[in-house]
Amino acid sequence: MPHLDFVLVAGFAALLGAIVQGSVGLGVGLVATPVVTMLFPATMPGSILVVAAIMPLATLSREIRHADLRGLGWACGGRLAGTPLGVLMVAAVPARVLGVVIGGLVLAALGATTWSAEVPRNPATLTAAGVIGGATGTATAISGPPIALLYQRESGPRVRATLAAFFTLGALLSLAMLAAAGRLPTSQITAGLALTPFVLAGFLAAGPLRRHLTGPRMRAALLTVVAASALTLMTRSLL
Repeated sequence: MPHLDFVLVAGFAALLGAIVQGSVGLGVGLVATPVVTMLFPATMPGSILVVAAIMPLATLSREIRHADLRGLGWACGGRLAGTPLGVLMVAAVPARVLGVVIGGLVLAALGATTWSAEVPRNPATLTAAGVIGGATGTATAISGPPIALLYQRESGPRVRATLAAFFTLGALLSLAMLAAAGRLPTSQITAGLALTPFVLAGFLAAGPLRRHLTGPRMRAALLTVVAASALTLMTRSLL
């Protein structure tokens, strides 16, 4: 069983992250991953991947009808291809280098898409975002930014539901790949399950924010979370 300090500290981080993700569509990895990585590295990345698989189910229970199923098909196909790459990256690339490179790419993509009139979303870009998300999600437990950037101009329910479906399928795939590679101890799964009550509580607490974040406010919040995820990943890699 996880120690009490892990449950309390990581649980609080998961609670805050779930509030962010429950309102914007992503964020539980952004908030919880740095805390868990610094204080409880032995539980990574499995514990956060478990959370990443469970948290979106709460969103889907309310908003699944808004998900872009066609786009998800291409994105999830890309994630299927990108997940083995993430496993290889975990084994071959130093964590510091990996974090800085991924964070820098996310910031570059954010800058390019923020000022464009319309972000192209087609089979090619969806597949590419899925590949990148699969690799980075498996390696760092942060997979949302590439897909989020493609849906930044959509409504709140569509963004949240589409990302939730992508996160659920992707996290389960990453867990399966890590397990097959012998890099998923049972203790990491147990640690992730211990955070589930905090995640569900955070989703419920996000209700008022979901109603408030519409139109331009939703896009601004989404881009802010994407930028914060990249900066957090780079900062934690450099420390």
